[in-house]
This record gives sequence, structure tokens and C-alpha cells, in this order.
Amino acid sequence: MLKEIFEQPRSILDTFRGRIATDLSAIHLGGLFDIMPKLIAAKRIIMIGCGTSWHAGLVGEYLFEELARIPVEVEYASEFRYRNPVIYKDDVILAISQSGETADTLAAIELAKEAGATVLGICNVVGSSIPRETHAGVYTHAGPEIGVASTKAFTAQVTVLTMMALVLGKERGKLPEEAYKKIIGELSSVPNKIKEILTQDDLIKKVAALYKDASNCLYLGRGFQFPVALEGALKLKEISYIHAEGYPAAEMKHGPIALIDEKMPVFFIATKDKSYEKIVSNIQEVKARKGIVIAIVTKGDTVIKNIADHVIEVPDANEAIAPLLTVVPLQLLSYHIAVMRECNVDQPRNLAKSVTVE
Repeated sequence: MLKEIFEQPRSILDTFRGRIATDLSAIHLGGLFDIMPKLIAAKRIIMIGCGTSWHAGLVGEYLFEELARIPVEVEYASEFRYRNPVIYKDDVILAISQSGETADTLAAIELAKEAGATVLGICNVVGSSIPRETHAGVYTHAGPEIGVASTKAFTAQVTVLTMMALVLGKERGKLPEEAYKKIIGELSSVPNKIKEILTQDDLIKKVAALYKDASNCLYLGRGFQFPVALEGALKLKEISYIHAEGYPAAEMKHGPIALIDEKMPVFFIATKDKSYEKIVSNIQEVKARKGIVIAIVTKGDTVIKNIADHVIEVPDANEAIAPLLTVVPLQLLSYHIAVMRECNVDQPRNLAKSVTVE
């Protein structure tokens, strides 16, 4: 798992290599060329996935709605297949899976195809079942991921979703040329920014040592960072067996705030974006109740540094790109906590890398 966390600068580079023009002026996704007219005309996109892939889809929802101005629904594949979902022929269904063999996702694809929708896939394993069953799609090129708890596959999926949202935003005339090129430039800088984050591994290990015996943890974020909070909580649950919950930060006061006391570590993803002032207020609410605050902040932040118990810095980035950065410290925190608890981080109990049965 640690190897795969540290591979992310390369796996993200491999995912956009050959797809971003060398002058950073355009993105080319050959796998979508034939169905691009349907994608542009779509009234709605439904993203389906399980676990970490579902969290990638949630980031995709923010990306597609923000950059391409198209409505997106994100569904658990297991729930989607057993409902009687309303699917129109001009809908686009986007299935996300690392292995390409996820049973629930494959069943949801069949349901969507029967309804006449266009079905796309985002997958890591070439020649697996999902790429064969979908009309078109994009491979992530993350390389083999052996650790059961997904790390580099998640950031590769988000990288593909970012590129798709940019292409769709431009083709639909919703994303100005200047913004399109600016975000492409930001995306191309992500591998080097993740390398910078990885140099803080020793600091992150020290923070992990302080909270390895926690019984419960809360992960909070807003906007693009809310799915990152969910993913951070899932990683901790999967490999350290500590109970953790991810929430939208504003939702904290609608229930979870009752859990906060001097023993509760609360992880905030609090980078500088349009929700920054609000999340500072949420941090103050936790501190007022004696909660412990560990904050992922934008490099150079002084406001939260003076409030939080610990801060881990990530380089400044456009809010649409920031999830690719902020998830990395959370992966490392989970890894180190699990190792200190003497858990098998690569093969956690009760879990399988590819869930091919119900």
C-alpha cells in the first residue's frame, strides 16, 4: 500500500500522458471520440460505482456540474440495480471500477443498456469485463494495484473524471477557453505537487502516532472536499479497523457534533476555496467543544494553524484539482495508524480486492 501511495505522481502522469497536449492547450480522450455527440447532448449523467470508486464519482459530480454544467447523479451500483431506476435513452451512464469485474457495477451496466442508455466505463484493468460491456470509455493507466484499500486507482479515476469534465465543458460551450487552459495547466502540475506532499511523510507519521488508539474519528469537508472526507474515513476503517465517519462539514451540527469531546480526533479538509470562511467556523465549533482538530490546509495558511492542534500543508491549487492533493495525507495517516496497530495493511480482514460476488 505504501508503495502504491508513493507511486501516485507517476500513476497520475501516466493517466494524462498523451491525453494532454504538450503545450497544455487541449485534452484528447480517444476512447470517447465516437460517442462524443451523445455525451454533449446528454440531459443527465448517472455515475455508478462501489466503495472508493463511488467516492471518485462524487468528486466527478462536482467536476461535471461545475465545469460542464450538466446534472449528475451518483449511485451505489448495488442500490441502482435493485431499484426500478428511471433511465432515459439520452442519459449517459458512467461506470467506475478499478478491477472492471465488480459484480454490482456489471449488473447495473446491463440494466442501463436494456433501457437504451449510452454506457461508458472508467477502468484500470485492460480487457476486463466492464470495458467489454460498455459502449466506450477511458482507461486509467494506474498500473497494477495490489493493496486491497485503493489509493492510486482513486486518484487516477479522479484524473480521468477531471479530463472528461474539462472536455465536456469546452465542447458544450460552458467553460471559457482561458479557464479550460488554466485548469489543464493545474492538472499537469499535480504529480510534482504530490511529490511535495510525500516529503511530509515523517510529520504525518508523528501525527498518526498520537491518534493510533482512537476509537472513533470524524472527517469533515465542504464542496469538492466532502468526497475526500468520505474517502479518508473509508481508508481508516478499511485498514486500521477504527470506526470513522465522513460528513459534509456543515452537516456536523445536525447530529455528529454530539459525538465531539476531548477524545475525538476530527480531520478537516480545509483548503482555501470559496467555503474557507465557513470551514474555519466549523473548526472553531469543534475546538469550543474540546475536540481535537487535525487540518489539511493550503500551504502558508496562518488562520487555521493558530486554531488546529495539527496542520498538514498541501500546495495551493484550483478547487477542482485540490481533491487529488488533499487525499494523499489522509492515505498516509491511515497507513501509519494501521501499521502502528499491527494491522495487515495490504490485506485487511474480511475484504477482497475485487468484489465479484454479491
